Amino acid sequence: MAFQPNPFTRRHLARAALALCALGTLGAVQAQTPAGWPSKPVRVVVGFAPGGSTDVMARILSQSLTESLGQSVIVDNKPGASGNIAAAEVIRAAPDGYTFLIAPTSVETANPSLFKSSILPSRDLAPVGGVGKTQMYLVGKPQLEAKDARELVDLAKARPGKLSYASAGAGTPPHLACELFKLSTGTFITHIPYRGAAPALQDVMAGQTDFVCDPGIAFPHIRTGKVKLLGVVSAKRSPFFPDVPTVGEQGFKDANLDIWFGMWAPRGTPPEIVARMNRELAKALALPATKSRYADLGAEPVPLETAEFKTLLANEGKLLSTLIKEQKIIVD
Repeated sequence: MAFQPNPFTRRHLARAALALCALGTLGAVQAQTPAGWPSKPVRVVVGFAPGGSTDVMARILSQSLTESLGQSVIVDNKPGASGNIAAAEVIRAAPDGYTFLIAPTSVETANPSLFKSSILPSRDLAPVGGVGKTQMYLVGKPQLEAKDARELVDLAKARPGKLSYASAGAGTPPHLACELFKLSTGTFITHIPYRGAAPALQDVMAGQTDFVCDPGIAFPHIRTGKVKLLGVVSAKRSPFFPDVPTVGEQGFKDANLDIWFGMWAPRGTPPEIVARMNRELAKALALPATKSRYADLGAEPVPLETAEFKTLLANEGKLLSTLIKEQKIIVD
């Protein structure tokens, strides 16, 4: 009579084999994640000079992350090319969880359409999450013969090409917001680029240009009546000026563009580290102190999970690449 293996034994052998496979898989996953991360200081690269909105946000978050991660989180400024220099720095970094980028979403959604560059953030970087936003405000010179967006559009159509708007520079979010406003309203308004939002606002205050899409630095001048707030270039009203209607509420529904800010890691960073950093960002953004310090910038601490952030990037990328092409926006 031939020997028949005990069914009970066969079952146990199968279970043992499965357990060994599972242990092997677990070991592979654990090998991808550095043990005890972070075990040394973490670097956050910012593509703008100290003192700007992106830099200040990064420094606010770095303080909270230093406490929650148990390691120093250091801000490293690499200004130039609207954030492209900083993005390239992070793309070149090892994907080990010790280098991250904090930047406006335009570094991924607008820059590839504006600059001739070999870097492609959507391909070479891994989105971690959103870290906040600022709305933009249609701000007119004090002598402007319009009290809101509707009257500004009427004025622009009555004087095609005669009105002008200032911007923080060609291809910057305030420039793109004003171009979106022109496209949505069917107006022809002359663009005057400046080297930054502050000098652009200064010339509007001085009456040298008619209006600007301001990223929030005009608040004190709006409150003292040195400039006119004509509307909010956003889908929602501003928490800082809740009585002022959006441009959409005034009849121009496609004219809204917020400046979102986010964090990226080098492509290939372990997903466990990306997920942990996203959780720590959410905790930092929920702190009352963070909300207060963001408010000083005219910003809101809006956390976005990684999947939500990826959706925002995809949608904004489609909008801005189309806008840049249609309006023939060129960066010298």
